[in-house]
Amino acid sequence: MNDEYTVQLAELSDLDSWMHMIDIVRDNFPGIDTDELLAGYRQTVIKNMNRRTAVCAKLADEVVGLLLFSYNAKCLSCMAVHPEHRRQGIAEAMIQRMLPLFPEDADISVITFRENDSKGIAPRSLYRKIGFTEAELVEEFNYPHQKFVLRNRGVQS
Repeated sequence: MNDEYTVQLAELSDLDSWMHMIDIVRDNFPGIDTDELLAGYRQTVIKNMNRRTAVCAKLADEVVGLLLFSYNAKCLSCMAVHPEHRRQGIAEAMIQRMLPLFPEDADISVITFRENDSKGIAPRSLYRKIGFTEAELVEEFNYPHQKFVLRNRGVQS
């Protein structure tokens, strides 16, 4: 990732830019495909920003990457990068910003698209590169997904 981008915990002042970005990519996210669901997502983002469980990548003041996570569920719950800023290392940088916030012995999960889904090619490759491994097949928002798990980063092999 080049030096023009910054990765940080998101602040409430980032909300409008965050929502503008998610509106651009929302077709790739079952669960925010209606205006009502998007309004609920906005409230979730506000809660995560207040809990300091929202990470964003910015170019100047524009949010170009976003990531939500949960300490309680031990998961990365939402991640997206603006289409014009993909393949710059932004997604990996946001995950690397999130990981130290969890205990090293925590197993961290993420739900992504299944292997035969074209939407899953890039995220599945990224999660594998970071060390996540495939786990069970699941359905979320009436859409087929697969769980990936990053196991116990503190244990040496």
